[in-house]
Amino acid sequence: MGKILVTGACGFIGWKVCEKLLERGEEVLGVDDLNDYYDVRLKNWRLEKLRKNKNFLFVKFDISKKEIRYIVKEAKPDIIINLAARAGVRASIENPDIYYQTNVIGNLNLLECAKEFGIKKFIYSSSSSLYAGCKIPFSEDLPVNEPISPYAASKKAGEITCFTYHYLYGIDIVIFRYFTVYGPAGRPDMSIFKFIKLIDEEKEITVYGDGTQSRDFTYIDDIAEGTISGLNLSGFHIINLGSSFPHSLNEVIKIIEEKLNKKAKIVYAPFPKTDLKITYADITKAKKLLNWEPKTKIEEGIEKTILWYIENKHWLKYIMLKD
Repeated sequence: MGKILVTGACGFIGWKVCEKLLERGEEVLGVDDLNDYYDVRLKNWRLEKLRKNKNFLFVKFDISKKEIRYIVKEAKPDIIINLAARAGVRASIENPDIYYQTNVIGNLNLLECAKEFGIKKFIYSSSSSLYAGCKIPFSEDLPVNEPISPYAASKKAGEITCFTYHYLYGIDIVIFRYFTVYGPAGRPDMSIFKFIKLIDEEKEITVYGDGTQSRDFTYIDDIAEGTISGLNLSGFHIINLGSSFPHSLNEVIKIIEEKLNKKAKIVYAPFPKTDLKITYADITKAKKLLNWEPKTKIEEGIEKTILWYIENKHWLKYIMLKD
């Protein structure tokens, strides 16, 4: 494939995409600013795993700075996979500026690099959060013109900018709308990571609403494989990557309780107005264009995540959780 630039390389999805590209013998340049949105020890753990491969080179940098062009100019990548993002619906309400800096300006900077240096393949990570208010299951042709959080709005802006650069400069662009990604070394602001850690430590977990809200939980390896398969496409595409099988938080808690053989101590809080009651991916397009569908069932995925947690418990016990 040539040299591949992966931004957000120390993030959850970026790390796994890099890992799978390296397993295939690809040359990968990882870029990440190692920000402290969540505990940076997790990002450093992922980075150390990647650095063991001789085909991986890492640069610490913030893509919202225009100087990213000098890194791209020097590296001469053939492909850009932009997985750098500020994530988290609730946090985006508290600090919308930083979401627009990374998710909009950062993406624009990379598209400018693609234009300037003749890079003809570009992948952008978007989100199922755009589907707020849409009928289920969520298909890519639904109108997503009313985002209800700064996070979702920033992702929508990124998508629109991607189309503009495809139209003007003929860049092949694939946008993936990811659905609630989980798995080993996942984000500590996401429910499955938090629930595993807190239930194991016999501490209280917070459930917003009554726990009947459902998410299309999708295992990290499946997401990474789907993302990489997008490199085979030409033109402009928006594609859902999800399990297409929603599970409620109550179901997830029950699975974790059974796997850990411990009972959850649940505290209920009001359901946030920026959250969706259900996410449910229509993955017809992914099956057709990518020959992709998820392989990992929720019980298997949670079990693998718990096994990773137990194996790394000696340092994960110090990880700070956040909403």
